[in-house]
Amino acid sequence: MHNLQDFLDEKVEQYNRPGFIALDPISIPHRFSKKEDIEISGFFAAILAWGQRKTILKKCTELLGMMDNSPHDFLLNHQEGDLKPFLNFRHRTFNDVDALYFIHFLSWFYKEHSSLEEAFLLGQTGSVNSMESILTSFQDLFFSLSDSPPRTRKHIATPRRKSACKRINMYLRWMVRADDRGVDFGLWKKISPAQLICPCDLHVDRVGRKLGLISRKPTDWLTALELTAKLREFDASDPVKYDFALFGLGVEEKF
Repeated sequence: MHNLQDFLDEKVEQYNRPGFIALDPISIPHRFSKKEDIEISGFFAAILAWGQRKTILKKCTELLGMMDNSPHDFLLNHQEGDLKPFLNFRHRTFNDVDALYFIHFLSWFYKEHSSLEEAFLLGQTGSVNSMESILTSFQDLFFSLSDSPPRTRKHIATPRRKSACKRINMYLRWMVRADDRGVDFGLWKKISPAQLICPCDLHVDRVGRKLGLISRKPTDWLTALELTAKLREFDASDPVKYDFALFGLGVEEKF
């Protein structure tokens, strides 16, 4: 194999294009044009990105349908009775209790703030290594409402529990990364692409190990940091663009 960076750059070029969108959970926020709807639908799509991609898309479609496909408007204006359909919502271990708390938190937050980005700025230090405090502070905020159910905590990962935080890191890639390729949104400007951590899903993890980018045995927060540090050697300003290469190699090419 020729130079690893050249190889990965070619793969980023191959997969970071609109054709990638259709089968990926990122297709869910791409159905919307209003900034808040993109943020909210993207947040649910990332949190539910667990299992087969086809099922994830089906479940996200079902959930957003319960919000009349206007999630921001629903969060601000729903009545108690509008919450009834969510009592039947299930995806893996995400159930009605979780869905209702997510709606409760997001309704509360959007009544006070114009963008979900602000929820991720409490731990922002500006340093390239801010992500640990950003994610820890976000989880603290998310469960700061008095009636937050203990069972729902597992759905928002935190580095404090050594989690690789795959889904939240993927969501941040969608919202923060900005290029002209049409896949990631680049809506948020107060977090830098240089600060992002590569989402360590099964495919990325396997390919990363095969290419010698990961040496740690477990897959946890420190593994995600190790992988991202290696990717920063290739592009310090945008290390997480290589998520496209590693994921594409793992899923499309069974590398």
